[in-house]
Amino acid sequence: MRFMYVLVAEKPMLPNSALREEIRKLAEREVQAGRMIDTGALLPRTAGAEVRIKDGKLTVTDGPFLETKEVVGGYAIFELKDKEEAVARAVEFMQLHLDHMPDWELSCEVRPFMSA
Repeated sequence: MRFMYVLVAEKPMLPNSALREEIRKLAEREVQAGRMIDTGALLPRTAGAEVRIKDGKLTVTDGPFLETKEVVGGYAIFELKDKEEAVARAVEFMQLHLDHMPDWELSCEVRPFMSA
């Protein structure tokens, strides 16, 4: 099954060097094992644009946008056996954050892709 991990934080932060190194090692292991398909960190919302449909009209707004409570900061796509494995791997990933930056409050949504 294919899963997407979506990292969401109330206060966007950059990982410190120790966390970046641990994430790099974990990603390398997962890619070599054939489980990680893609991953990436996202630039701040100020660097993007928003395309929205509201009240039957389409609008485009360059960043920055109105502040939101939470911001998507990154993602990863995995091919895994089942939801249990996906959650276990997300726990391992989030434990790295807890170990190296315990004050950083963020979540990792584990979402399966729809099947064709």
